[in-house]
Amino acid sequence: MRETLILLPGWGLNGAVLQPLAEALGSNMQVQVPALPRLGSAAAADWLDELDTRLPHDCWLAGWSLGGMLATALAARRGKRCRGLITLASNACFVASDAWPTAMSAQTYAAFYEGCQENADATLKRFAMLCAQGCADTRGLARLLQTNLLANEPSLLAGLQVLATLDNRAALAALTGPQLHLLAEQDALVPAAAADDLLALLPAGEVDVLEGCGHAFVLEQPQALAALLLEFIREANDGDS
Repeated sequence: MRETLILLPGWGLNGAVLQPLAEALGSNMQVQVPALPRLGSAAAADWLDELDTRLPHDCWLAGWSLGGMLATALAARRGKRCRGLITLASNACFVASDAWPTAMSAQTYAAFYEGCQENADATLKRFAMLCAQGCADTRGLARLLQTNLLANEPSLLAGLQVLATLDNRAALAALTGPQLHLLAEQDALVPAAAADDLLALLPAGEVDVLEGCGHAFVLEQPQALAALLLEFIREANDGDS
């Protein structure tokens, strides 16, 4: 029986952006790309409750950006009922603070949130460009991302608030199963400099920085990324046997 892997998308984008990665993984695993909650609530617990009810248990949890942060919190909640955790371009905290400085500045986040309130469509397009920044085909990726942007709805602002308030430091430290966290060297949204701080939190696991790519490496390099993920899962399973 093949392993099941849940792959959660990031903020502002539908699951189609992760389909190339899901297809690259699919010959070896059962991969599901569920949508993020469409909730008006900005309470992370409400988002996790919804995901916990909807998603299967005893599977690998993975996610990109906000999806990775939610996967982390859900993995910690499930404990041994989670096979393992993989995050892609995710941080322990999305917004910087004195306790976690290697993240987006609070001023940048505040301006982004305000922009989403005033003109969500323009802000989402700018967000797509930031995701593609640092990748080899920045313009092509930005255009592709823009075709997969979500419509303006209450869950967009709520998701931004979840991003700002979710603090996964304790969750990462508490996880006893296998963990892999991949960051992008030229990410304009999640600084690669967080790698050392992330690694210091983990009781066991890996943190790697992929060179020459940006936040949208999940869309730009699906085959190479799938190979890394499958190798990590294979090694984790060998360790269990």
